[in-house]
Amino acid sequence: MSLKAISAQDAASLDKDLMEIGGWSLDQLMELAGLSVSQAVYRVHPPSSGKNVLVVCGPGNNGGDGLVAARHLAQYGYNPSVYYPKQGKNELYERLKIQLQNLDVPFVPDFTEALKSTHFIVDAIFGFSFGGPLRDPFPSIISQMESASVPVLSVDAPSSWDISGGPPKEGPGSKFMPQALISLTAPKPCVKYYKGRHFVGGRFLTKSIVDKYRLDFPSYQGIDQVVEVGVDAEGRL
Repeated sequence: MSLKAISAQDAASLDKDLMEIGGWSLDQLMELAGLSVSQAVYRVHPPSSGKNVLVVCGPGNNGGDGLVAARHLAQYGYNPSVYYPKQGKNELYERLKIQLQNLDVPFVPDFTEALKSTHFIVDAIFGFSFGGPLRDPFPSIISQMESASVPVLSVDAPSSWDISGGPPKEGPGSKFMPQALISLTAPKPCVKYYKGRHFVGGRFLTKSIVDKYRLDFPSYQGIDQVVEVGVDAEGRL
């Protein structure tokens, strides 16, 4: 099963519609996105496979999704830690940090050192709004994730990838192929370059939104917030 991809512009417009017309707040959307990420982690890397999860967060909403995911992972029995070198200015991110601190989830100062003891990485650095170029410290971080010996799950797109064009031709991220990817709301065009386990999280979408953006709505089962789908999006973009 493959799903129709949505452009970065339409993804931004869809989020705007959800908040301005649909009655959703940014907090709610980020909570559902982070919950979806945490469920995808549980699917591909249950606690029995290793409880140490390093969540790498960028300065935008993708990083906020990672902070939410880290909280849920702590509640599931994992031992998450967070690397968050550049915090965004929205006060929502500060509240998400406080929630994690209240659960004794550590914020680590050194990614390279934290990498030595982790069993799994969540790449929540850049989402569908990424346009490059990479700025410090992220080139080094992405290069280390690229060569890491532990599995990586990327949120919405592998960080450093162009949302339409896929991985960069050279430099950090050019060979970055995480073991798992979760697309939020709908796949982005770069999914056609991806090879690995692919999940979608967007169970909150209404029929009017699905129809407006001509999306394919997968069949979520039970209480699941994610569904595993194929990555063959050829002819569907």
